[in-house]
Amino acid sequence: MATKKTPAEDVFAFAAFDPAKLTESYREFAENGVAQSKEAYAKLKTAAEDATKTVEQTLESAQAGSVELSLKAIDAVRTNADNSLSHVEALLGVKSVSELVELQSAFFRSQAEAAVEQARDLQEAARKVAEDVSKPGKAAYEKVAKTIKAG
Repeated sequence: MATKKTPAEDVFAFAAFDPAKLTESYREFAENGVAQSKEAYAKLKTAAEDATKTVEQTLESAQAGSVELSLKAIDAVRTNADNSLSHVEALLGVKSVSELVELQSAFFRSQAEAAVEQARDLQEAARKVAEDVSKPGKAAYEKVAKTIKAG
């Protein structure tokens, strides 16, 4: 005849305990954890490599753009200096006040036109540099956005 267990005995009673099942469950859990860790590491490594490439490309573009802008600025300064020296030489040959006024007016007009053209060239070059510098970042963003949409 079966004896009735007290509530205290029921609480502390062990059900049929199979250590092999526990070991198998633990093994599966550990293998899944390792697989997930490897996958996460691979994704992190790829993301870090992509980020490094993006930064390198951005810095290369910025350096090339800065050189291009510097060369344009130097060219503008050189042109302005040449024009100023030519103007001074022309002023040395002035014979009358009216000729002086005419030379000065023509010089100021040509300098104003040159300044507008130089500003336009520098602005276009700066726009191009900004576009080139932002390309790697835009490409990286688009890649991540596609990955997020796909996932």
